Parts: sequence; structure tokens; C-alpha cells
Amino acid sequence: MRALNIAVLPGDGIGPEVTKEAIKVLQALADIDSTFTYETKEFHWNSDYYLKTGQMMPEDGLEQLKTFDSILFGAIGDNRVPDQISVWDLIMPIRKNFQQYVNFRPIKLLKGLEGPLKNNASIDFVIIRENGEGEYSNVGGMMFQGENREMSVQNTIMTRQGVTQIAEFAYKYVRDHSLDKVTNATKSNAIIHSMKFWDQVVEETAKKHSDISYERYYIDALAAYFVQRPEDFQVVLASNLFGDILSDLGSAIVGGLGLAPSGNINPSHEYPSMFEAVHGSAPDIAGRGIANPIAQIWSAALLLEHIGRKDLHDNILAAIEALLVERKILTPDLGGTATTVEVGDAIVEKLYK
Repeated sequence: MRALNIAVLPGDGIGPEVTKEAIKVLQALADIDSTFTYETKEFHWNSDYYLKTGQMMPEDGLEQLKTFDSILFGAIGDNRVPDQISVWDLIMPIRKNFQQYVNFRPIKLLKGLEGPLKNNASIDFVIIRENGEGEYSNVGGMMFQGENREMSVQNTIMTRQGVTQIAEFAYKYVRDHSLDKVTNATKSNAIIHSMKFWDQVVEETAKKHSDISYERYYIDALAAYFVQRPEDFQVVLASNLFGDILSDLGSAIVGGLGLAPSGNINPSHEYPSMFEAVHGSAPDIAGRGIANPIAQIWSAALLLEHIGRKDLHDNILAAIEALLVERKILTPDLGGTATTVEVGDAIVEKLYK
């Protein structure tokens, strides 16, 4: 069996710290399971690289990454580099050029954790966010800067292809996981062009899958329902901006961003998919060795699930939950005193057991 070929971009801040622990877990799996082999190559394209070269990655960066099966991404962001540069010159080109039109974010209350909600109900759903267009389209500009008539325009781009393919992915996910409901996040009562078009195309897709329950909520109400009755949701389908906001809220109700993984997925496997923790580079705690590596380790598990090794994904998640149930080795964000490395080591130990 050919070794899985992974490009590793550790990034900025705590990115290298948590990514190191994710690689440690992959190595443990390879030691335990002879059917799993992998190779990694690190690319130190980050803010330091930008300050040295004036670029977030080389001119042929995408060509280099294209040859890999998957990408494991740390975190990007440094106070010395404007956010729009680090995002639009590194993350966005990868997502858009590699047609990673699905942003996949599980919202799951893991065993051993108590979320901030009083009812602490069983929370286990996914947010499927359109990842290639929508509100995060680089279309617009500014005029008359510095004058009283200064103005800006930011255009939302939604295409029939883009909305259809993300809706079809959501329904396929429902079928593949024996679920029975899709929830559409919208705001078509106020955003009367782009969001009405979104609803129209989503509902055309829903009609083709009429055996699966469909519901639609305005984004403001849906945010409230995430808090009031999160157990009601299975698959939440959202545009780029709405999915981004809802997934952070979802992470908050199950323990925080230190536990939140994600995948930027190219469903066809024509290009590599990219997996990363939802949290940022957290420069305030970088270098202190206290960052929670669970989100990045779980992101590596999603990578394995995407390439067909759900068994390995499930093993990692079971090891994480065993650690959380014991509550002996936890980072400060979860009320413990353990270091990033200690948590990674403990998860590896659980895997061996």
C-alpha cells in the first residue's frame, strides 16, 4: 500500500506547537497499524517567510502542494503582517485553486466534557459551509479614499454550480451517515438577491432528496437555537460567512476552539484537501507550551477519514475522549495544568492501550 503523502504547513504562533503533536499521533498510528504508512514534508510558508521574501509562499507554491495527497495546516497570523495578506495570499489561494469548496466542521460534545449550556444535552452535528465563493469573494473595491464621499463595495458572489455542489455534498453526507435532516441557514428576508438565490438552489436540491427532512431558519434565529436546543441539529448547511460564524458558536457550546477541528475538502480528490484547527495562531500564548493540541489532532483524524481510514479517525477520537474522561492531563483552557506536549503524549499512550 502506497504511503500517504502529507504536506505540512505549521504556520505561525501556536501552529507549529500543535502540529507537532498531530504528527506525533500519526506516527503512533503507523507504529501500531502496519497497514498505515505516511510521509510528510514541511513547508515553512508563514509570516516570517513573508517578512523575508515579500510573499506568503513561492510563485510555484500551489504547484508544489498539488503533488500531495493531503495538507495539514497549522495556523496563520502575526501582528507584523496584515491579516488580509496572510489569509488572501496563503489560505485562500489553496482553498480556491484546489477547489476545496466544502468546509467541514463537526460540532460534538465529547465524552468527559461539560459544555457551558445548562441542559448539557447530547450535541453531535456538523456544519457544512460553502468554502469557495459567497461573502468571501475578492470582488469589490474602494473609491475616493480620504474624502467625505469615500466609499467601499464588497460583492457577494453565488453561483448555481457553487450552491448546488455544496447542497449535494450535504445531502450525500446525510445518506452516508444514516441521518435524516438538513438545516439551511439563510437570511433571505433581508438579503433579497444573493440569499434568495441561495435558498432557491438549495431547495431545488432538497426536492431531489425529498425522503430527507429539510428545514430553513434565518441565521439570527438559528444562532439562538444553537444555544437553546442544539441537540435538534444533524447537518447545518450554510454560506461562507454564515458557516464561519456558526461554527465558532458551535465550538463554544462544546468546549471552545481548542477542541474544534475542520477540513477544507475537495470531494473529488482531484486536488489535495487541507485540514486545520479552527482556532488561530494565538500569539498571546505562543511559545508558552500551553496550547491545546486536541483540535489539530482531531483535524489530522479528519484527514485520515477523508482518505478512507475512518477506523483510524475513530481510534484517535476514542483516545481523545479517554483522556477527557480521566481529566488528569488537560491544558489550562480545559481547567488543567498540562503542557501541549504532555497532552500529545497522553493521547499517544491511549492509542497504544
